[in-house]
Amino acid sequence: MTDNYTGSRFKVQGSNTRQPTVNCEPHNLSRYENRSRYMNKDFEPQIIAFCCKYCAYAAADLAGSMRLNYPSNIKIIQVPCTGRVDIIHLLRAIEDGADGVYVAGCMEGDCHFVCGNIKTRKKVEYVKKTLAELGIEPERVEMFNLSSAMGPRFAEIANQMGERIRNLGPSPLNIKQAA
Repeated sequence: MTDNYTGSRFKVQGSNTRQPTVNCEPHNLSRYENRSRYMNKDFEPQIIAFCCKYCAYAAADLAGSMRLNYPSNIKIIQVPCTGRVDIIHLLRAIEDGADGVYVAGCMEGDCHFVCGNIKTRKKVEYVKKTLAELGIEPERVEMFNLSSAMGPRFAEIANQMGERIRNLGPSPLNIKQAA
C-alpha cells in the first residue's frame, strides 16, 4: 500500500517502511529566463535579514539612531546568534517569497556563542550551492560580519543587497507564483 502526498514542490511517496522517499525535481526555469517582461521599473525586492542580537541588530539600531538611509523593504529578523539560523530558514525565506536573504552576525572570532557565525557561514555557502543546482542565482543569499559599532556599514550592506537583488530581478519562484 502506497500513500502519496503532493506538496507545492515535493512529491513524497510513503510505503510500508517508516521513512518516506522524496522525489525532488528542479524547477523548470527555462521559460523564466527572459525576466525583463516580468520586471518593471517599480520592482522593489523583498529582502530578509537575519541579524545577530549582539552585533548586527545593534548595528542596525545604530544606523537607525544615526538616521542613515537603507531600504525599507529589508525585513530584519533578530536572532540570539546567527548559529541559530539553519539551512531550512534560508531556503524557506526564498520559497515563501523573499527575493534575497542575508545573514549578518558578529565579527569572526568575536561571536558571543563562540563559533555560531563560523558555522553559519558554512550553512550559507551550502544554501548558495543548493540554489545554483536548482537554477536560482546564488547571489540572492549572503553572509556579512559586523560589530555593534558598525551602523554605517550596516546601512551600506543593506543598500548593496537591495541594489544587487534589484539588478537580479524578482526571484524565479515569485515569477512562477505570479504567472
